Amino acid sequence: MSRSARVVTTVTCGLLALALTACGGVQGTPGGSGVRDPYFPKAGNGGYDVTHYDLDLAYDPDERHLTGTAEITARATQDLSAFDLDLKGMEVERVTVEGRRARWSRNGQELVVRPHGDLDDGETFRVVVRYSGRPETITDPDDSREGWLPTDDGALALGEPVGSMTWFPGSHHPSDKASYAITVTVPEELEVVSNGELAAETTTNGRRTFRWRTDEPMASYVATLAIGDYRISRSTVTTESGGELPVYTAVAPSQDDAGREVLAELPEVLEWAETNFGPYPFSSTGAVIAPEEAADYALETQNRPVFPGAPGTELLVHELVHQWFGNSVTPKSWRDMWLNEAFATYAEWLWDEDNDGDSAQETFDALYDHGEDDHEDLWSFPPAEPPSAAHISDDPVYQRGAMVLHKIRQAVGDDAFYDIVQGWAADRRHGNADTADFTAYVEKKAPDTDFGRIWDEWLYGEGKPDRP
Repeated sequence: MSRSARVVTTVTCGLLALALTACGGVQGTPGGSGVRDPYFPKAGNGGYDVTHYDLDLAYDPDERHLTGTAEITARATQDLSAFDLDLKGMEVERVTVEGRRARWSRNGQELVVRPHGDLDDGETFRVVVRYSGRPETITDPDDSREGWLPTDDGALALGEPVGSMTWFPGSHHPSDKASYAITVTVPEELEVVSNGELAAETTTNGRRTFRWRTDEPMASYVATLAIGDYRISRSTVTTESGGELPVYTAVAPSQDDAGREVLAELPEVLEWAETNFGPYPFSSTGAVIAPEEAADYALETQNRPVFPGAPGTELLVHELVHQWFGNSVTPKSWRDMWLNEAFATYAEWLWDEDNDGDSAQETFDALYDHGEDDHEDLWSFPPAEPPSAAHISDDPVYQRGAMVLHKIRQAVGDDAFYDIVQGWAADRRHGNADTADFTAYVEKKAPDTDFGRIWDEWLYGEGKPDRP
């Protein structure tokens, strides 16, 4: 029943709690500020689920000034009297909910919105936020830089884990995935690359406008913008099912030769990945090779990962395989980061194995015997339980996480292992999962195998496990 259709009674609302039902139902309460992630408790927000973002942005590189209008479609998951959006920095000019002006306030990274009337549990609503300012660059707990990264001729937006809240308001936690439409206007000499497919491009009065669409669910931390002087290439690649997958790549001029050389390997890598992990989960692919100085790490941004400088083949493999593990199958919380990085790292081992390099067993043995030489903290904590937010990207999450996958492979054999890996990617396609979901899935698919020691010693155990 809509609020406008509620029956008016003679009972005065608010005098007695028992009268609330007669006044149209239990009154709403504020949604939570954060979803209590174990490492980023303020990330995301309670009380609603975002289904779509429509962002209309304009960027002036000279002034480093961004103007934005964010239209967010969401569904209430409780009766709401107020709700939060994550937005760090920026100046908010106006907020509306369902077309009506809403009151709002700021509290750190929280934009607290109070709509004109309560929102009912299950109700779909639309909130529009107008904002502007200089987007911030965030320094993570591990000292890496994310958020809005200005470059000589534009900017690069990288969001893992919470940097996307510097350039648009929303529910910035991996558990809340949505579709996106991102429109960006810039000086006409610049390009804008984002996620998904380029739906439109126009030039008017010295300004170019690009509209990108991502119809598959996407976590905000893998949303990206690359603004600058890029060399653009459009092509297609044939998928394992015989379809034509659009490929969109952007390469900074300083990386043109080396970038084109490595991107020529992209079709081969995708074909190999589909053979090992199942059908590619998205409707386009590609890559962005940014200037080396833009960032100090690569990121698996959805559809087209970002590389600061031309990557080597193994890094290309790593970030493309994240499209399956991380982008399609997304962690429920940042504690589950190993589910992203273990698969992407193990993919590097498998690529070497399939291309005349070391076998995965040889890589595993070398890590076990003397991995501390290159990864000093390899045995400092179990991959499923990083000690804090500063450690979710440390070596145990990547390297020891890959060792867990190899132990599973050893336990079940190659045929069953690839059935598990491909089945996991298909079963959780475009969804979220945590470590308990994964271990339960593995046990279900291999019911005659005892995984107790693998979970106890390799996944959750402290220190270096004994060699079997």
